[in-house]
Amino acid sequence: MLRLPILAVFLGNLFSIAAVQAADIDAASYGYPLSNPFEATIASTPPALRPELPSDEDIDQADYDIQLRPEREFELPENFWPVTKLRYRMAQQDGRAPLIFIIAGTGANYASGKTEDLKRLFYGAGYHVVQLSSPTSYDFMSAASRSATPGISRDDAEDLYRAMMAVRAQHPKLEVSDYHLTGYSLGGLQAAFVSELDERMRSFNFKRVLLLNPPVNLYTSVSNLDRLVQTRVKGIDSGTTYFEQVLEKLARYFQQEGRIDINDAMLRDFLQSDEQLSNEQLAMLIGSSFRFSSADIAFTSDLINRRGLITPPQYPITDRTSLTPFFKRALQCDFDCYMAEQLIPHWRTKNEGGSLPQLIDQVSLYALEDYLKSSSKVAVMHNADDVILGPGDIGFLRRTFGERLTLYPLGGHCGNLNYRVNSDAMLEFFRG
Repeated sequence: MLRLPILAVFLGNLFSIAAVQAADIDAASYGYPLSNPFEATIASTPPALRPELPSDEDIDQADYDIQLRPEREFELPENFWPVTKLRYRMAQQDGRAPLIFIIAGTGANYASGKTEDLKRLFYGAGYHVVQLSSPTSYDFMSAASRSATPGISRDDAEDLYRAMMAVRAQHPKLEVSDYHLTGYSLGGLQAAFVSELDERMRSFNFKRVLLLNPPVNLYTSVSNLDRLVQTRVKGIDSGTTYFEQVLEKLARYFQQEGRIDINDAMLRDFLQSDEQLSNEQLAMLIGSSFRFSSADIAFTSDLINRRGLITPPQYPITDRTSLTPFFKRALQCDFDCYMAEQLIPHWRTKNEGGSLPQLIDQVSLYALEDYLKSSSKVAVMHNADDVILGPGDIGFLRRTFGERLTLYPLGGHCGNLNYRVNSDAMLEFFRG
């Protein structure tokens, strides 16, 4: 992997120490209440500690469709017709205002919970807001991706950039003062590649770009999440599945509460009740969510490209065909499997060969190190206890972003995005 020589790092730290000081937030003054990174990742911020944001009734917003890959209408089975056009959400201010694009995280579509929270935050601060699905979501893969094989960051960024330009073209009368960009999780990594692309294309000239909890080494992050599924959980054996155990705990919790009401507050109460999950169970719940996302990616990529790894190429699929057997097969394929069977062969075909370490360097933040060091408009907010980070990742962020890195002590993976302190810091960054 690409790394600066040790001597260069030492001399850089010695002679320009002021330029590499990240904003490390002290745990005592931060005030975020969840010290368990798994719990924070799942339960997010308690409602009382979130900012006051406009409700949907107070937002002028609508969903729109754009056709970017017309050939998909003929390539995809008939029951995929809803995703042959890319759908996105736009919230508009009354009159001239800055516009911010939000890129969703792994497998998430434009209307996911975190994307909605960010929409309300920025709309309340006076921004036009455009919400985009992740290039790893089945709807983006079907409607906007040229290769339908996500994971090559520059290609994903180019697909996003085309979608952004199409969105702008669809709203010629929208008055925009300047453009901004953000993304969370994998969307944060992709925002960095989109920003670097825009430096060359100059279509938007993004004023400010914020990366929220991005992977540094993409392979490390997905490996961390994949390993969570392999966690050993007490009480799980051949006769009792993990999900049966969690459902039993939920049933007992609802019985004690006397009602069934599934929401963020309920989830947090459940995690702190007598039926609370162990760290191992929490880890497996996070890993299981990622495994479902990986299965979606593997299934959709195989289907669109007719690779025959999961769905036989000539198998007739209609709106009455059960996709369950194929999805079960896809669930047996983790992200390593997707990389080995689909991503790496596709990448090697494009590049006439290449090794796994070369691919990892090309798709991770390492590939943009020089650009990110020199671009004052790009900043990062991350958590020291984020489960997707590996050894050396925080050091890379410190060296690369310096004072443009804000490192929070708690929050897990994106669990504190809707914490008041974080929300205020985001708005402060975009306001300059």
